[in-house]
Amino acid sequence: HHTVTLRLPPFTSPVSSAVVRARIRLLLALLVTLAAAATALVILPRGQASCGSCPATRTAATSWVLPSLSGSGTVSLAQFRGHPVVVAFFASWCTACRDELPAFLSESRAFPAVRFVGVDSEEYGDGLAMARQLGVTVWPLARDVGGTDGDALHQALTAEQGMPISALYRADGTLAQVRVGAETGDELATSLWQLFGLRPS
Repeated sequence: HHTVTLRLPPFTSPVSSAVVRARIRLLLALLVTLAAAATALVILPRGQASCGSCPATRTAATSWVLPSLSGSGTVSLAQFRGHPVVVAFFASWCTACRDELPAFLSESRAFPAVRFVGVDSEEYGDGLAMARQLGVTVWPLARDVGGTDGDALHQALTAEQGMPISALYRADGTLAQVRVGAETGDELATSLWQLFGLRPS
């Protein structure tokens, strides 16, 4: 909180009651204006929505619901129940992500039984533009929220900082593995075989 000192012209004597009332009204108007300005300066945590009509979100590791990156609505882990899921975290500033995402895109075509989701996390730029450039808009794309830096789901999955990370979920929605650092397509394919017994089609 900041202390604001209002400096009004000094009262002179004698002062009519009308002048006093006018000055009181001015003081009250200034206080109302300052209160409104202070309210407008409240800064929400990065990634938090300020509108009351925005969809509800959750960032728990096995029950997440995140806002869609490309428009209205949400993307949730529950909507993929019945299928293994690969969640690829990325950010526009992440150079390693620019290699990993196209590799994962190729694997998503080779493993049609697996659902792939992209989550833009710790974002400082335009993650959607990057996703479009790399062609991963064929996946559902979500935006991480909350946390210290628009990264609450990232934090729920691993204490490791940085990007990329990927999370692999079983068909029942339980977390099978979290992998930190960039992977090749072959490494992901190996994980899908070892964890779920799946081979590329």
